[in-house]
Amino acid sequence: MKRSKKILIVCHCLLNANAKVYPLAACSGVYRDVLDNHIESGVGLFQLPCPETGYLGLNRWGMTREQYDHPRFREYCREILTPCLHQLTAFVQAGYQIDGVIGMDDSPNCGVTRTCSGFCGGEISAPGNVARQQQALAMVAGRGVFMEIFAAMLADAGINVQFRAIAENLESTESVERRSE
Repeated sequence: MKRSKKILIVCHCLLNANAKVYPLAACSGVYRDVLDNHIESGVGLFQLPCPETGYLGLNRWGMTREQYDHPRFREYCREILTPCLHQLTAFVQAGYQIDGVIGMDDSPNCGVTRTCSGFCGGEISAPGNVARQQQALAMVAGRGVFMEIFAAMLADAGINVQFRAIAENLESTESVERRSE
């Protein structure tokens, strides 16, 4: 049996940058600089679903945490994470080691140590509103909505894992991972 019995959980866009809001992808498909060392060590990858693509599709605008942080979106996240949790629980019960979760910092959903904040409301086409929205946008400490819900679901299931993230805005993602405290 050649199984490593080790699994790394990754946010969807690490294996499929095509799911990211245009033009935020820092690679053409897979964030290989981040994942190659993990793959070479024999770790299996568990890809989480993309909550943003599933909820709003590919033609969505970039949004902030505040825009996603509402009851129906949180319910949707729990719905799409439930099958993932069942699979991960089965792996843990079978003696597999979960090596952690890698998210995408600065994301309103998959941020681990930083998320984007600052929506201030109003119609985007109103005079001066684009500038007002840009001025309000900030990267702040904290988890994105999806990762917050995922962490709580894992904790409720008794699965304790380390959360890490890469920075969304890096030109090169080479070995840049931040750990949550």
